[in-house]
Amino acid sequence: MKRSAPSPARSSTKAKKPRPEVPEYHSTPSLKNEAGEIIWPAPSAQIAIARNFIKDCAAAGKKTLIVPDKDADGLTSGAILQKTLILLGLDPGLISAHLVQKGCNIHLENERTTMASYEPEYVFVLDQGSRKSEPVIDGPHNALVIDHHFALDDDFPRGSEHVTACHSPPVATSALLTYHICFELHEKVATTCDWLCAMGTHGDLGNTLKWEPPFPDMKATFKAYTKKAVNDAVSLINAPRRTSTYDVPGAWQALISAESPKGLLTNPTLLSARAEVNAEVERCTHTAPKFSGDGRIAVFRINSPAQIHPVIATRWAGHLQSPKLEVILVANEGYLPDMVNFSCRVPRSAKGRETPVNIIEVLKDIANKAPDPSLRERLGESFARGHKEASGGIVPKKEFEELIEILEIGKKTQGGSPVKVKTKNAAPKQANTLMNYFAKPAGT
Repeated sequence: MKRSAPSPARSSTKAKKPRPEVPEYHSTPSLKNEAGEIIWPAPSAQIAIARNFIKDCAAAGKKTLIVPDKDADGLTSGAILQKTLILLGLDPGLISAHLVQKGCNIHLENERTTMASYEPEYVFVLDQGSRKSEPVIDGPHNALVIDHHFALDDDFPRGSEHVTACHSPPVATSALLTYHICFELHEKVATTCDWLCAMGTHGDLGNTLKWEPPFPDMKATFKAYTKKAVNDAVSLINAPRRTSTYDVPGAWQALISAESPKGLLTNPTLLSARAEVNAEVERCTHTAPKFSGDGRIAVFRINSPAQIHPVIATRWAGHLQSPKLEVILVANEGYLPDMVNFSCRVPRSAKGRETPVNIIEVLKDIANKAPDPSLRERLGESFARGHKEASGGIVPKKEFEELIEILEIGKKTQGGSPVKVKTKNAAPKQANTLMNYFAKPAGT
């Protein structure tokens, strides 16, 4: 029988451009002390202070307030701490949690007043970002800040103790830092809090993270719970704070009531919240970008009562490709009245460059170019906060328009060239990861 000749292979008219190489997160070089030991996940002196603070709190038997951030990393770090305090003997009835209201931060007077109303002897602030400020609350108290956002040495509330991972690459998440601190305080922390550590870490660094040194060995954890269950739980616990109702209390209650990730996967509050958020993301994610005159910044403008701007920024960061592109900026004009909430991410195509993109500095540089020198001050304290590769802000609408005008959207500047962006027909796969957020010295 005569066999037909094989058909010639189809050749592509244009070779596919390879995706830029991004180093594995855990391989980020660590700093070392004089003895040659790596400084991780935070300076040993700070970790010792934190451990003693937690032990003193449990032994004192006084009212204790936990103030965790609203996302998976913040909430799990708070849950790890609460479980540890109870294991150490603190009466659960003495522990309260304060969850900051939509669009607010712990430094606002109304939040400080509410926290003070609990009359706590001990206050723990977890994953809230760091800022030089007044004491956490007025009146006598002991405060400990556990964080990983970029901070200078004095960027903490007056009178507080602190432990921060921001200067100890590869920068740990707040949940991982809290777990590391608490691990040695009680033998049951490992078996009761390991899944919370995994959730918080995947929530910020993504589910492709390799748990290799200096990260702890979590093989037993993922064998017991599976990565799929952990990652699905992250998606669910992140959803309530993105809804228009900002149901962070619902997420917190679900988390502290669960004994494993599986306990979250059928929670009706979380499932309903995720469905709402997914629908809003799908509605807004196809918004077309507009580019700054120099081609460095892609701006997406959306209007949604849900906190989906960080999700959309992360999506497009893995989607847009351009030789000049440095920042994806997604501005949401519908989240808070008279304000613009915006999130920025570094596109994948810009990672691995010889000079890393620092979004915080990019944003500040834009503001400094304003014709009116008062713009930087008028943008307020919530401008350019967070991480070098994941920043943003909450600013008044008028000031945001002034900021955007500086970018000369749609105008080609001298020496520039049209921005060529390679996109796919389909929207990028939803992801809410912060892989490679934390270059050594940023959710906003």
